[in-house]
Parts: sequence; C-alpha cells; structure tokens
Amino acid sequence: MEFTMYGKWKEVLADELNQPYIKELEEFLDKEYSRYNVFPPIDLIFDAFKKTSFDNVKVVLLGQDPYHKIEQARGLAFSVPKDVSIPPSLRNIYKALKNDLENFEIPTHGDLSSWADQGVLLLNTTLTVRENQAGSHQKHGWERFTDKVIHLLSEKQKGIVFLLWGNPAQAKARLIDTNKHFILKTVHPSPLSAHRGFLTCEHFSKTNEFLIKEGKDPIDWRIHS
Repeated sequence: MEFTMYGKWKEVLADELNQPYIKELEEFLDKEYSRYNVFPPIDLIFDAFKKTSFDNVKVVLLGQDPYHKIEQARGLAFSVPKDVSIPPSLRNIYKALKNDLENFEIPTHGDLSSWADQGVLLLNTTLTVRENQAGSHQKHGWERFTDKVIHLLSEKQKGIVFLLWGNPAQAKARLIDTNKHFILKTVHPSPLSAHRGFLTCEHFSKTNEFLIKEGKDPIDWRIHS
C-alpha cells in the first residue's frame, strides 16, 4: 500500500511521508492486510484526514487503537457506521454529553462524521489493528506518524482544543504548545474508568467556550438521525 493524503495534509506531511520508517510501515501493512482481517478497510485508514482538512481543524479528539471488531472501524476515532451497535466507550461519551449540554439527546447510532465535518479531527494514535487483537499494530511506526501530525498542528495552527482522554492520550501533551492551544484532560471513556470523572468532565461545553473566545464557530455536538 501507499499512504494517501488529502489537500493541505499532503503538503504539510510531505517530508514525513518520505521518511524510511513510512516505507517499513507500508510494507508491514501490506503483509497484515493480505494475511489477516485488519481494520479499518484499507481505503478508509486516512478518512479522518479526508473529512477534516488541515486548515479546518478546531478540535483534536485523540483515540488509541481503532475498534477491533468486524464492521466497526471506519477511520474516525470512536465513530462507527450507523447500522453498527454503539460501543461502550462511545455510549459513555454520549452520557457525558447529556450531562454537559441541555439540548443533547442520546443518539440511536454512533456515526460521528458530522463532528469531523465541523473540524473535529477524530484521530487514533494507531490507525490500524488486527481483528480481535487490540494493540496488535502498535510500535510499527504509527505512533511516530501521529505524533508528527499533532506536532504540526501545534506548530502551524492556533487555537485548537486538544481532548486528551486517558493516560496514552495525555502523554501527547508534550507535543502541544499550550501558549497557542488549549488542552482538556480526563480519564478514558472506557467502562473501566469513565466513572472516575469522565461522565462529568464537561469537555464539550468547555471546548465551545474556548472556540468562541478564539473567534471560531462552536461545535454542534448533537448527532442527528
């Protein structure tokens, strides 16, 4: 396979895509996709970059691995297609939204592409995974690539809100210039940790408050049927 980037992403990531580790990662993925069920589908690996252009990023919502069950992962962190049941972490994200925003109604599906269209980069730190094997594509180069994405957004843009949920996401704070950007941290929305502060974090209203202060349009977090 060959990495396919879109719009301004292609320009800002050009040097990174020429690094030797990218070739090694591409060769690794060729083998993985030919031998195993790997998610998301190969043509959707970079869907977050397709749906949210570099110049339009207002919020970075950082996930970890893509979902590793069949039909779930489609290249957008935490999002699943409309006809797939809502995973537990996303259910907890919806509960946190309900607690935070008066006009939020719990959706019947888990498609978050309307967020991506508004400038929420739904970025996993590892962009692929084998079926039923969480973490199986970690430490093959993806982390270096997504670190670069975060660094470039921090360096070249201003006034982005970074939502860092859980320890692995919070470790990325070192890449972000807090003089130019805003970081919100809490525990991961997983059922294992969400009760320790995630459900009442109010990150969605706080994000919009910051965006408005920056002169940007707030995010409409509502998910329509």
